[in-house]
Amino acid sequence: MYRSGEMVEKLLNGHRLSREETSSLYLDAPLGELMALGYEVRRRRHPDNVVTWMIDRNMNITNVCVSACKFCNYYRGRKHPDAYITSLEEYREKIAETFSFGGEQLLLQGGMHPELGLKFYTELFSSLKKIEPRLKLHTLGPPEVVHLAKMEGLSYHAVLTELRHAGMDSLPGAGAEILVDRVRKLVSPAKCTAVEWLEVMREAHSMDILTSATMMFGHVETPQERIEHLFRIRELQDEKPQGATGFMSFIPWPFQDEGTTLARLFNIRNSVKAADYIRLIALARLVLDNVAHIQASWLTVGKEVAQLCLYAGADDLGSIMIEENVVSQAGARFRMSAGEMQQTILEAGFQPVLRDQGFQVRDVVPFG
Repeated sequence: MYRSGEMVEKLLNGHRLSREETSSLYLDAPLGELMALGYEVRRRRHPDNVVTWMIDRNMNITNVCVSACKFCNYYRGRKHPDAYITSLEEYREKIAETFSFGGEQLLLQGGMHPELGLKFYTELFSSLKKIEPRLKLHTLGPPEVVHLAKMEGLSYHAVLTELRHAGMDSLPGAGAEILVDRVRKLVSPAKCTAVEWLEVMREAHSMDILTSATMMFGHVETPQERIEHLFRIRELQDEKPQGATGFMSFIPWPFQDEGTTLARLFNIRNSVKAADYIRLIALARLVLDNVAHIQASWLTVGKEVAQLCLYAGADDLGSIMIEENVVSQAGARFRMSAGEMQQTILEAGFQPVLRDQGFQVRDVVPFG
């Protein structure tokens, strides 16, 4: 049972939440109180008045994917007339544009193409680094690593070693959805299991590869399964070797339902209202005591909700995303320039600081 005074005192004295306490907080605590707790924990962890942000571009290597997730409108079959593989010339143009805006990173999402093996990706990454040696690649994700390992008959360690040697700088937390297989079998049955996702990240952390963690929620999962997702992230972060960063940030975002198979065939809609999203942000800040940064997804919830999240535990607003193709095709249509991002943070009462993927401050003047 949730007891306000008792819980507040324990949390502010460094008490680590149990699953039972987390459930009580999530289900019973008033939103204002939960926000205040999240903000106080965030303020103690990051006592400066800073909110970080970054500039990068989210490109898709291909839209061909055998996963056929029921929440994705972007994928195509291999023989579909709209199927594509991005050309080197397209990369060249978009890399140049990204740097002209002050960015230095591509977030490259792969798709699980049935014919593109490990050699394709290692040659691609090497070629991109030759085009622009300063370029950073935040690329693929556990589902693609599992896919490549199975295609090639290799271990996750071997696949990650080859990718890193070719130019991968960090590994996104893509494809996490909800880390409970009951949910995964319903929304993304051809994608890796929860255990496989966690195993890839465990291996990446053992190699000191910088990673992030995500959650897509508001579809078929229960509140308890959201909580289980958070605890699996926390428990894996506890395992990382001493000196390794592991998960640098956690980014939850609500399911975007427009035109998706989940909406069309199963009548499953995005159930996340503004208060629900803010509540999840606060809970994440309280549970994930070993993950440094909590990011609010302005792309999916909008500027105003993201600003409120900064008073619930979030300390980062992520990237302006010069380009994004996947969630925008399911209804996420918010956009923000570098100037608008900085103004958004200032309006909320914080100081904007441009960062890189490792949350190091970047001393550049962004365009736009």
